[in-house]
Amino acid sequence: MCGIGGFVDYEHDARRYAAAAKRMQRSLTPRGPDAAGDYQDEDAVLVHRRLIVIDPDGGSQPMCAPDENTVLVYNGELYNTEEIRKDLLARGHTFRGHSDTEVLLHAFLEWDTDAFARLNGIFAFAIWQKKERRLVLCRDRLGVKPLFVAHLQDGIVFGSTVGAVLCHPAVEPEVDEDGLRAVLLLGPARPPASGVFRQVDSLLPGHYAVLTPEGYADRTYWKLEAHEHTDDLETTIARTHELICDAAQRQLVSDVPLACFLSGGLDSSILSMLAAKTYAARGETLHTWSVDYRDNDKYFTKNSFQPNSDNEFIQMMVDALGTKHHNVVIEPDALCAALLPATDARDLPGMADVDSSLLLFCAAVKQGGTTVCLSGECADELFGGYPWYHREEILFEDTFPWSRSVDLRLGLLAPGIVRDGAEFVREHYLATCRRAEKLPSDSAKDARMREMFVLNLDWFMATLLDRKDRMSMYSGLEVRVPFCDHRIVEYAYNMPWDFKALEGREKGIVRRAFAHELPEEIVVRKKSPYPKTFHPAYTRLCADYVRRIFEDSDSIAAHLFNHAAVEALMEKPESLAEPWYGQLMRTPQIFAYIIQIDRWLRQYKVRLV
Repeated sequence: MCGIGGFVDYEHDARRYAAAAKRMQRSLTPRGPDAAGDYQDEDAVLVHRRLIVIDPDGGSQPMCAPDENTVLVYNGELYNTEEIRKDLLARGHTFRGHSDTEVLLHAFLEWDTDAFARLNGIFAFAIWQKKERRLVLCRDRLGVKPLFVAHLQDGIVFGSTVGAVLCHPAVEPEVDEDGLRAVLLLGPARPPASGVFRQVDSLLPGHYAVLTPEGYADRTYWKLEAHEHTDDLETTIARTHELICDAAQRQLVSDVPLACFLSGGLDSSILSMLAAKTYAARGETLHTWSVDYRDNDKYFTKNSFQPNSDNEFIQMMVDALGTKHHNVVIEPDALCAALLPATDARDLPGMADVDSSLLLFCAAVKQGGTTVCLSGECADELFGGYPWYHREEILFEDTFPWSRSVDLRLGLLAPGIVRDGAEFVREHYLATCRRAEKLPSDSAKDARMREMFVLNLDWFMATLLDRKDRMSMYSGLEVRVPFCDHRIVEYAYNMPWDFKALEGREKGIVRRAFAHELPEEIVVRKKSPYPKTFHPAYTRLCADYVRRIFEDSDSIAAHLFNHAAVEALMEKPESLAEPWYGQLMRTPQIFAYIIQIDRWLRQYKVRLV
C-alpha cells in the first residue's frame, strides 16, 4: 500500500507550491516508508510514498506511461492483475515488470474510465494526462482505501489523508456546524461524502471524478443493485464458500512476508485456515497474530455484546492449523497514551481505545517482520453478524442501530454547542435508508434488512475500514480484507434473510459453508467483537486526563462539554446501560473520545466557524 497526494492549478504554475508538495509527501511517510517520488508540471503536482509489496524494482511511482503523457499515483492492490494483464497482452501491450500499478496504468490507456469496472481490489488513485490537462480520481467499490479532495477556485487538492490535503496553503483547518455535529453526534462515524473539515470532501466508494479546465464531474461506476436471488439453499451455501475462498486466495499474493490476524472468531479463523492450507502446500508455516490486554483474564466481564473472551479459541485454531502464533499484550497506560497518535493517524477523533489498541497491535506486527496481513472485517455487516440484526426491538427502531441515543450525546454537551442535533442525525439516517434499492416482492422484513445492509455498509463498516486502514498504515503495515470483495457484497445483498441467518444464527450461511473445515467449537461460537480492555486502571487514566482537559482554559474541547454530566459518569461508570457506539464503546470510551477530540483540535489547530 501507499500514500498519494497532489494538486492541480489551472490558473497559476502549480510548481509554485513545491514546499506544500514536500509537506504533503512527508505527511504520507508512515503509509509508504520504503520509497518516495513526485511529478511536476505547470498544471499539476503528484506525490507518492511507497510501501513495497509487489515488484520492488518495477513498481516505482509516479509511473509514467510509454506515451510520456499519462502519469499514475496509486494506493492499493489489484486482485485480478493477471486476468487483466493477459487481456492487455492480447491487445498488444507490453510490460516492463509485474506490478499491479503498471497493469492499472495500461488498463486506463486501453479503456479509459471504462477500465474501473474491470478492477477487483482495494484502491485509490489519481491519473494525470498532461496534454489534455485532465485529472482522473478513482476509489474502490467499498471504500477500503481513502481519498479526500478539496476544491480550489482554479483546481483541486487530493490526498490519501485529510492531513495531506491540509498541507496545501489554500485549504484551511476550519470546521463548520455540520462538521462539529458530525464529530459530536455521529462520531466516530462521519457522513460518507464528508471529510469533516469545511473544505474537504471524501470521494465516495464506487465513484470516480474527472477534472478538466471546463469543470469537475463526479460519476458512479458501481452501486448495489437489488435482484431476485434464484439459487436454492444448497447452491447458496456452495456459492458463498466459493466466493470467500476465491477472494482469500487472490489476496495471498505478496512479494513480502504475509500473516493473518486471528481472534478465534469465525471470520478470522476461516481466513487463517485458507491461508494455512496454501502455505502448507508449499512447505511453509503461516504466522498468525492476536491482541490481548494485561489482566483481562481477571477483569473481563461478559455481556450481551461481548459474550466471551478469545484466548481459548485462538489456541484451538493455532493447534488445529499449526501456525506460528504471536500474542501482543497491551498495558493500560500504553493504551491511554496511544489515543493521541491514533487521533493523528485517523486525522479525526476515532474509536477511542478500539483505535489505539489496533495502532499498538499493528506496530508490533510490523516490528515482528510482517508487512501484509489478512483480516476478517466486513463479514458481520454482510451476513448479519451484529446483535442489531437479530434483536427485533433494535432492528425496526428508526435510527442508527449502533448509536441509538442522540439524547445521551446531547446531554454530555455544553448548552448551545450544537443546533438541531436530533434532526441532523435523523436526516443522515433517512437519506441512507432511501439509498437502499429494493424489490416490489420484498416483505417488510426483507426491505428493512436491505436498509440495514446499506446503513451498515455506508456507516458502520466504513468506520471500521477507516480504522483498519489508518491504524495499520501508520506503521507501514498493509491489511487486506477479503470479505470486502465486491462479488461477496453483491451476493450477500440479495440473499434471503432466512438463508443468511440459517438456523437462526448470526452469519448462519457462513457457518454452514465452512462447518467441515473448522473445529466445531469455532463454528458454533457466538459472535464476539474485537477485544477491549476491562482494566479499571484504564478508566481511571482516561478520567484523570479528561479532568486535566477541563481544567485547561486554553482547551477548546473543555468548552464543548457539560462538565457536571461527564463528572457524573466518572463517579458511576456502570450507569451507562448499553454502548453509546457499536458494541464496545461504553463509559471509558466516552472519556477516551473526549481526549481524542482535544488532541484533534490542538494538533490540527482547528478553527470552529
